Amino acid sequence: MAELNVSELRKEYRTAAESLRVLDGVNLELKSGEDVSIVGPSGCGKSTLLYILGTLDRPTAGSVRLDDVNPFELSPEQLAVFRNRNIGFVFQDHHLLPQLTVLENVLLPALAQGKPQQDTVDRARELVVAVGLEGRISHLPAQLSGGERQRVAVARALLFQPKLILADEPTGNLDFDNTQKISQLLFELPAQQGAMLVVVTHSDWVAEQAHRRMRLHQGKLQEV
Repeated sequence: MAELNVSELRKEYRTAAESLRVLDGVNLELKSGEDVSIVGPSGCGKSTLLYILGTLDRPTAGSVRLDDVNPFELSPEQLAVFRNRNIGFVFQDHHLLPQLTVLENVLLPALAQGKPQQDTVDRARELVVAVGLEGRISHLPAQLSGGERQRVAVARALLFQPKLILADEPTGNLDFDNTQKISQLLFELPAQQGAMLVVVTHSDWVAEQAHRRMRLHQGKLQEV
C-alpha cells in the first residue's frame, strides 16, 4: 500500500534583506486511494508545496517520504526516474505538445525513455477511452477544446500508474461544465488505481469533492 508522509516541511526564500518563510511546518499523511484538496489565497504557498511534493523543488527543512523513500536523497538521475514512475502531474495549463496527437501526448512520459513497449501503448489507448476521447485519439491539441486538452493531461498523468497524483489548479481555465467533468475524472480514476491525489484549487466546489479538505494558512496545513 502506497503512503505519503510529509513531516515538518519548511521552505524559505532568502534575499539580501530578509528571509521569507512560505511553508512553516507542514505535516500531511496519505495512503493508497486517498485524496485531499488544499485551498488558500494566492501567494500562500500552495503551489510551492505541490512542487516540493513532486520533487520539482527542494524543502529548506523537514522530510517527504513516498513509500518510505526520501526522493531528495537520490542522485539527479535516480530522482528523474523516480519522479517519472511514481508521480503524475496535472497543471492548470495542460502542457500538451502541439505537434503530437492525443495518444502521443498521453504516451509522453514513456517517449522520454525511448520507444514505448506495446503494453504501454495499449494502456495509453485504454486511458484515452477512460477519459472519453476515443473519437479524438489522432487529433492534435489545436483541434481540441480546453476541457478535452485537460482530459488528455489527466490520462497522461496516469500512464505509469503512479502512486501520487498532483493537480495544481486543474480546472482554473475551464467553465463550470468542464470543471465538473474534469473533477469527476480526477477524483475517480486515481482512486480506482489506488493512487493518492493532492489537488490545489481556488474553487470551493472542486475542493468539496475531496474526501479530505485542508487550508494552507500562515505556512501550515489546517483541516477544514
